[in-house]
Amino acid sequence: MSASLFDPGRVGGLALRNRIVRAGTSETMAGEGGEVTDQYVALYETLARHEVGLIFTGHLFCAAQGRYARRQTGIHEDALLPGLRRVTDAVHRHGGRVFAQVAHAGSQSRVDEADLLAPSAVPNALTGRPVAAATEAEIADAVEAFAAGARRAVAAGFDGVHVHAANGYLISEFSSPAANRRTDRWGGSQTARDRFAVEVVRAVRGAVGPDVPLTLKLGMVDAVPGGLGLEESVRRAGRLVEAGLDGLEISCGVMRRATDSARKYVVVDRRRALADLLVHRVFSEPEEEAYFLPWTRAVRRAVDTTLIAVGGMRTTATMNGVLAAGDADLVALARPLIREPDLVTQLARGRTGRVACTSCNLCLMHEGHHALRCWRVPRRNLVKHAAYRLRGGLRG
Repeated sequence: MSASLFDPGRVGGLALRNRIVRAGTSETMAGEGGEVTDQYVALYETLARHEVGLIFTGHLFCAAQGRYARRQTGIHEDALLPGLRRVTDAVHRHGGRVFAQVAHAGSQSRVDEADLLAPSAVPNALTGRPVAAATEAEIADAVEAFAAGARRAVAAGFDGVHVHAANGYLISEFSSPAANRRTDRWGGSQTARDRFAVEVVRAVRGAVGPDVPLTLKLGMVDAVPGGLGLEESVRRAGRLVEAGLDGLEISCGVMRRATDSARKYVVVDRRRALADLLVHRVFSEPEEEAYFLPWTRAVRRAVDTTLIAVGGMRTTATMNGVLAAGDADLVALARPLIREPDLVTQLARGRTGRVACTSCNLCLMHEGHHALRCWRVPRRNLVKHAAYRLRGGLRG
């Protein structure tokens, strides 16, 4: 059905005030134990105040072993519930809706002391870190960790749960023939590679009950040789919906570099490059918008569920076009809302055209080092970024 950005949306039984989703974005704003901070609460209150239809949190680690980076927020123990409740209360004060994105980093963890978990003894494609194959007990513990994290999300007042099964994290690894070389019931065939994701969805649905909206970010295609392909993932999407999902966000699978999930300089032409001091981009061709949309369309043709399109949508024409064509039911933005937290309010007031974000990815470079921000505005941030990089601050 044709729709536009400011038509009411829906996920499961939850009504949304518009069709714009804040995609999960790492914040680097937690305490050293994963605790919510005032800065973290303020981020989500700002998004809600500016009328984002549905907010996905950044990935919340559901097990200590599954932490991706320092200052990542956790949902792995009950002691974190009061802080998480502050987040949902802040969002709800402004009429917003927020889902907890529950995740396990698997072998992609960047925490030095982490005891890495992966389906097989395959060095991580992004970090190169070696890892041993998970035991049956470890796999069972990981499934239960997702369920326990989801239970905490409901207890903390989140409106729904969003499972992270993309971008090279643990569920992606189990789904990928490149990362999962097992020959037991957890690997060796497409159906066996489905098992971990399906078991997580079933466990989470059992933990939260039938009425809590449950969505999943699904990695469709790997960026590594011999990796996951589209046909297998479309079939898997159907199985996951049958297992209890209310919706799917479509993204990439196992990654070799950060730009596999967050491509740079989307629709940045020569004039835009000069305006944002991207001198090195003046003579380069811009990256096209909506780069995951072909995969979203493939799922739309095969699976009856709510679909969330994400991946480099930078103009209102493209966003509305995705909805008008029925390719997706909701559109998700990440980096644009870092630079312009009030973007949705501006769009509601009639702004059209291109967003300010140039997809330079400086915000992502500082993950694990500094709290989430745009490093291009104000301009003094760009000077701070340059100084920090020259001192070698991004190497660790």
